[in-house]
Amino acid sequence: MRTVLIRSVLGIFFGSFLTIMTIFAVIYFGGNDTLNSTILVNNALGTMFCGWFFTVTPLLFENEKLTLPVQTVLHFLCVSILYFIIAFGVGWVPFSLKGFFGMLGIFVLLYSVIWFSFYMYFKNEAKKLNEELKGL
Repeated sequence: MRTVLIRSVLGIFFGSFLTIMTIFAVIYFGGNDTLNSTILVNNALGTMFCGWFFTVTPLLFENEKLTLPVQTVLHFLCVSILYFIIAFGVGWVPFSLKGFFGMLGIFVLLYSVIWFSFYMYFKNEAKKLNEELKGL
């Protein structure tokens, strides 16, 4: 429970940081002197919620009762469903089939790259640990 709480706080803080950086970018690069407060609040809450679930859902990979494919499918379903609910609600993705499938393609591509990167990292770490154990 403590881990969920710590990750929740970190995720919300990371989402808040992304919100602030996005605001700075919109003001600096977009040349906007004022921002719509309703849009700002909706986007900030959406980003904080995304930060929260993207830091909490990897706990599925720590459940040793599940196989890696099951963990991956459950994680993918959780983050994609939550993300698309937020993305449509806030307006990050147009509420249309074209918008959905376009973003789904980008989402699957990014998810695959990130998943493969983490897989290779942890595989390499396991290899190092096994080599160290053989040396004992």
